[in-house]
Amino acid sequence: MKKRMLTGALALGAVSALALSGCAAGAEAETLENGDQKDVTIAVFNGWDEGVAASELWKAVLTEQGYDVTLEYADPAPVYTGLTTDDYDVTLDTWLPITHADYIEQYGDDLVDLGAWNEDAKLTIAVNEDAPIDSLEELAASADLFGGKLVGIEPGSGLNRVTTDEVIPTYGLEKMEYVTSSTPAMLAELTAATENGENVAVTLWRPHWAYDAFPLKDLEDPEGTLGDAEGIHSFGGKSFEQDYPTLAGWLKGFTMDSELLFSLENAMFNGDGDADDYAPVVEQWIADNREYVDSLTK
Repeated sequence: MKKRMLTGALALGAVSALALSGCAAGAEAETLENGDQKDVTIAVFNGWDEGVAASELWKAVLTEQGYDVTLEYADPAPVYTGLTTDDYDVTLDTWLPITHADYIEQYGDDLVDLGAWNEDAKLTIAVNEDAPIDSLEELAASADLFGGKLVGIEPGSGLNRVTTDEVIPTYGLEKMEYVTSSTPAMLAELTAATENGENVAVTLWRPHWAYDAFPLKDLEDPEGTLGDAEGIHSFGGKSFEQDYPTLAGWLKGFTMDSELLFSLENAMFNGDGDADDYAPVVEQWIADNREYVDSLTK
């Protein structure tokens, strides 16, 4: 664990005390002038593009400020576990009060909520814009039009849980094949169906660049199974405010409206940049939005 490196054998006498003291000094983390530790690890949920975008933005911003930033990709469960043990310092993509509520209920006592930076997050079931249905109530009766298939994302995601526990039983979708794999796999299915002029039904969420890239519409959810709009929160690990007092303040003040987020996501995921290196795209976006970016660390 990166901030808990003080280990060593216990022995007797003054010599062992001096040795232990030396280990403690050697393990002390490098600190910036603003009082924060220099090394910071941001945990990023696999496949959640708004979290990837926000994390890449903050990586660039913090690097400008002198931090050494590492992004670690993982599914939600290990992220929240890792935050409680300080293996990760912060994550920027917790949806509340619904999507990630189970994790916060389980781990929240050892985490710190740094507040919501976007209030427009929404889980959706989306179909092609010209599909002959408008509501989840119509989907089961029209399953054949969609190949009898609903395409989902990662099995460990909150969206999958809500779809499995709420949407499917409420609207009688049990006879449809519910395919879960990954967000890239879902987007590949969406791309193929769009290019072939076929109907497609996918689990999705707002904000997401797919709404700009594809002609989509959200199916109405009259029973409210997908919940209302949520806030996207930053959550720090148990030692975050102590180890990063300045960054904690910046993240508490962090806000980003959906239009600004869409523009960053589109630049990152719809452009011609290298999918393995978002840095040049983010750098250009920062240059185009300098006033906003500078406000993040004031």
